[in-house]
Amino acid sequence: MNLKEQLLQACYSYVNKRIASYKDELETIKESIESNDKSNDEGDDSGNGKLYNDLELNAQYLSDATKMLDTLKLINSKTVNTHVALGSLVRTTSNNYYISISVGKIEIDNEIYFGISLLSPIGQLLKNKTVGESIIFNNTTITITEII
Repeated sequence: MNLKEQLLQACYSYVNKRIASYKDELETIKESIESNDKSNDEGDDSGNGKLYNDLELNAQYLSDATKMLDTLKLINSKTVNTHVALGSLVRTTSNNYYISISVGKIEIDNEIYFGISLLSPIGQLLKNKTVGESIIFNNTTITITEII
């Protein structure tokens, strides 16, 4: 498995864990709501208000994670671009970036990569740049040394 395949796999793993966690949490909340409804026949649903809020919040998190999964499905790890695009591995004078989804730090073979979205602030700056071009991020000049 090449490096970009390993990075893509790490992103899939991250998203799949999040999706499973949110689905589990949603089931737990639904069960809690049902048990509150059964044990509370007087019409007092004060305990359910927070549960319904949590249900809505976790449903939104699940939706966001599913969108991340959809983004990953657009990446072909065998594609090599001459400019920074979705699926690019970008080596710079400061860090290595895998343009995919926002997952943060990924370590492979004792080397650090940052999974970032094209929509992130640094992703927006890197987008469509080529080797040798520079960006300024957090008052630091960063030069692209390689795009894989």
